[in-house]
Amino acid sequence: MNGSVILGLVLRYTYIIRRSVPRIIEMLFWPMLDLLVWAFLTLYLKSISDGPPSAVTFLLGAMIFWDVLFRSQQGMTVSFLEDVWARNIINVFVAPVRVREFLAATALVGLLKVLIIIVMLTVAARLLCNFDFLALGWALGPLFVNLIIMGWGIGLVTTALIMRFGQAVEMLAWAIPFLFQPLSAVFYPVSVLPAWAQPLALALPSTQVFEGMRSVLAGGPFPTAHLLWALALNVLWLAGECVFFVWMYQSTREKGYLAKLGTQ
Repeated sequence: MNGSVILGLVLRYTYIIRRSVPRIIEMLFWPMLDLLVWAFLTLYLKSISDGPPSAVTFLLGAMIFWDVLFRSQQGMTVSFLEDVWARNIINVFVAPVRVREFLAATALVGLLKVLIIIVMLTVAARLLCNFDFLALGWALGPLFVNLIIMGWGIGLVTTALIMRFGQAVEMLAWAIPFLFQPLSAVFYPVSVLPAWAQPLALALPSTQVFEGMRSVLAGGPFPTAHLLWALALNVLWLAGECVFFVWMYQSTREKGYLAKLGTQ
């Protein structure tokens, strides 16, 4: 891969965001709004609960972690949609840009968004309800990495679907991540799910991450088992998602659908 090409694409997408006040507001407003809702709910639950603090404070951690997954996926898919909306997608693929370089650039844009939002949410959570997100310690990094990888994988799927079926399905860019949320056990343990759903939930990397997060917040040891399972599942899921993307991309090229993107 050509690093200069990837850097050029990353700069292009960041310039689009930097020069657009509505895009900056959209990127920061919704995560902050979610944090405020969960922060006030957590404060309320603390005031009426006699249980351990971790029983309610993990809600904030879960919300922040979920935003990591969602924003890493959005970084990939929305960057692709930016070119579709600007009717520039053909120019990107006509230029000497390999598909893997394009995907690497959009993945890096997603990572940049995640880092900005996480810093903002961590500071806000500390100021609003004295929630120290950094209390997760060394577990924080590996947990984040696994969620980012899963977000990238979902971004591959949503990008492939939009590429193949056009702007008629662009709402999937926001809908598909939430299809995983109920089974990911974001705000509750896997044991709450029906017996038939628990094996499905444990097959998701995100479930392992959120179970590990709750274990650490409850005072448990480093969640080695959860992290290893999350990493192994991410490798399997990402391999399948890459195969799916290549299949859809080849189908799109063969049928000439790529030229129709942005003109529908």
